[in-house]
Amino acid sequence: MAKILIIDDEKAIRNALRDILEHEKHQVEEAEDGAGGLAKAMKAKFDVVLCDIKMSKMDGMEVLEKLMAHDDSIPVVMISGHGTIDTAVEALKKGAFDFIAKPPDLNRILVTLRNALDRGSLVQETKVLRQKVQKGKAAGNMIGSGKAMEAIREMVDKVAPSDARVLITGGNGAGKEGVARMLHEKSNRKDGPFVEVNCAAIPGELIESELFGHEKGAFTSAVAQRKGKFELADGGTLFLDEIGDMSLAAQAKVLRALQENRITRVGGDKEIKVNPRVIAATNKDLRKEIAAGQFREDLFHRLSVIPIHVPDLKDRAEDIPELVLHFIGQVCAEQGTAPKQIADKAVKELQKMPWTGNVRELRNVVERLVILAGPEITEADVKRYAAV
Repeated sequence: MAKILIIDDEKAIRNALRDILEHEKHQVEEAEDGAGGLAKAMKAKFDVVLCDIKMSKMDGMEVLEKLMAHDDSIPVVMISGHGTIDTAVEALKKGAFDFIAKPPDLNRILVTLRNALDRGSLVQETKVLRQKVQKGKAAGNMIGSGKAMEAIREMVDKVAPSDARVLITGGNGAGKEGVARMLHEKSNRKDGPFVEVNCAAIPGELIESELFGHEKGAFTSAVAQRKGKFELADGGTLFLDEIGDMSLAAQAKVLRALQENRITRVGGDKEIKVNPRVIAATNKDLRKEIAAGQFREDLFHRLSVIPIHVPDLKDRAEDIPELVLHFIGQVCAEQGTAPKQIADKAVKELQKMPWTGNVRELRNVVERLVILAGPEITEADVKRYAAV
């Protein structure tokens, strides 16, 4: 049963639509003008809104625009007795789910309503899944009650409210991104963007454009102006992952940006003021990189105001039971299966493994076990499926 709002100044149309919808067991509310309908839609959550285009006290197009600005996930179906193709196109451009001419056809109403409800469900499920994924990325890597993780959490709590730059070190898959996300989520910038740059994944000739943006025509493929990550992270957090793989030329420009809080796009001459909080991470020993002439010492000192080291999973095996239970729940939810149990001996077997890929590898192994094992993951399952 869906909750549906009808906004129409013709009582006969409202009654006809109500009869159709209540016969289908839906909950229906009415409004006799645009202003009243908008007020109801802003106050309560409706699954679908049916709105006439021509009304007193605010026409339907204005209602549509304000509703889309308020919550663009609400399917709004526009109806009109004087509709044209141009009117329908305009309504769809402004965010309407569909357009129906008066008098409304019963079958058309029911089909459109079913499609609108399906779309609304998909939008909501997508939002929930995105939230779970983001929480999982951060929370999954910050799970554990061992001394090492407790020390990291204490450090995060102290450092997060400041704008101090943080350098996070640790092996691949140890959970550096999780620490960075937690710093952002606990900071005063949590409502701002969290922008991530994997410095190792971007070719050296493109890293400057990626970080600082470029002007149209700056190089052959620059067909339009583009903002860089420093601008996109303004007011939020810029996470420079694998900073140790950045070229020396790009390091020099990052250093200048950190010193002056200003950047210049590639191909441009205008200085742009930026204010992101910079968090960097690396799996390399930057002091050795400095000695080898591969990393700037002045940039290292700019970035490492607060150093946080995330130990490898093999050095905090006491956290594995909590991580395993977390990942089992996460994987079962993603797969749409009933939660599985895991035997104590199976957990102990997992604690013996070297985990060269750290938390990321553990998560992959747990997913494999959930898919291949029975209702309870046993020690034999771990011995059979965990090692590849």
